[in-house]
Amino acid sequence: MCSVIITKRVLIETLVAKLRGLPASAFDGTGEIRALLAEMPVEESSLAPYLTWNRQHYTRNLIDRTELYELMAICWEIGQASSVHNHRDQNCWMAAPIGRLRVENFHLDFQDIAAGTCRLAASNTVEISPAHPCAVDPKDPVHRVVNPREANERAVSLHVYSRPFDSCVVYSPEQGTCGNVQLHYNTVFGKPVAGKSAS
Repeated sequence: MCSVIITKRVLIETLVAKLRGLPASAFDGTGEIRALLAEMPVEESSLAPYLTWNRQHYTRNLIDRTELYELMAICWEIGQASSVHNHRDQNCWMAAPIGRLRVENFHLDFQDIAAGTCRLAASNTVEISPAHPCAVDPKDPVHRVVNPREANERAVSLHVYSRPFDSCVVYSPEQGTCGNVQLHYNTVFGKPVAGKSAS
């Protein structure tokens, strides 16, 4: 007879309350928040107010934001993927309360933002699922997130960033180019942002 460990899921409000109660030091390393996301998988139904979908592009939906961190739900239709990007030297943790996502990591050999050139190579791949959150490696933070077409299902990822940021560097490994892009939310605290369509 084998035993199966079933982790009780929590409401998104419970996770937010826990994050808000953490000291600033918890966001400096990667271990504490990653453990928290593993211990507190979020109940799918509690995310409903924050989930929006767009067939052309994944959506970024802000759930909570303080000076220490921001928490967002990103909604992925089948086959959608992010660009290869960094996080402005901030820590990042990801959990997938719905579906399974692939995080493709890259090693950045060189970048010149002013010239718009870079050189990077694929390093490894990590899968995130309801039971397996991950932390972005601060030493090699460049990555992209993919909802694999073969999974044949929508997915939702929760992202915690250690300090809020409103732009990042996007890379094209194939063309060896890079540049800054501004980041936008589709919804903020469950309300649509003007000019950002979601369905």
